[in-house]
Amino acid sequence: MYHVLLEQQVALVTGTAAGIGQEIARLFAEHGARLVLLDRNAEANQATADSLDPAGKRAIAVHLDVRDRPAIDRVISETIRDWGAIDVLINNAGVYPRQEFLTMTEGQWDEMLDINLKSMFHFQQAVLPHMIGRRRGKIVNISSVTFHLGIPNLVHYVASKGGVIGLTRSLAREVGAHNVHINCITPGAVLVEAEKAVVSDEQVRAFVAQQSLQRRILPIDIARAALFLSSELSDGMTGQTLNVDGGWVMH
Repeated sequence: MYHVLLEQQVALVTGTAAGIGQEIARLFAEHGARLVLLDRNAEANQATADSLDPAGKRAIAVHLDVRDRPAIDRVISETIRDWGAIDVLINNAGVYPRQEFLTMTEGQWDEMLDINLKSMFHFQQAVLPHMIGRRRGKIVNISSVTFHLGIPNLVHYVASKGGVIGLTRSLAREVGAHNVHINCITPGAVLVEAEKAVVSDEQVRAFVAQQSLQRRILPIDIARAALFLSSELSDGMTGQTLNVDGGWVMH
């Protein structure tokens, strides 16, 4: 019998206009979740919500920049008010521009850290009082396999994603006594539309050649790991990092 893993649970997911976040939203909807979809691309994010729930009763799109703490506080407060609880938070939003370190500006460094890492500080600090008060909650932070590899021309990105792992581990210890679970996923080279702007076909072939599984990793692969970490199936886990990269890095 098919087991619906997130029936009636409320999940906030960031970066849902496309790619991994969009696929997480789709899979969570299939498993009964009520969804608040957060992205700064308002039009594409609304399209995601409409594709999942045209009536707008179980999936709503919210235009939000993850660097805007007052907006984060507001959406969390309104979600709790309107839907009664927040059971799951998926911190997925991120950017991936390449830049040589010696030509990198302080502004480029700050933007990367603000979007990829500081946003997770804001979201978790905003939602944790609610989860701690309920003595339940699942948080999944999306990092990257690049932290395990070290990749040239991505120093700011790799630093931000390493910070995500450190944040996950330390915060999991801090809130574990309150029955709040915080885990992390490190995706490998995932086949998404945005990939075409930053890597060549030759680079993609090189990635796959280094994997144990000789196929592209897809957004659904990451979404399934996020579902596992957001459901009762992972109730014995916290502070962990799941590497979903086709067996590229093993640790």
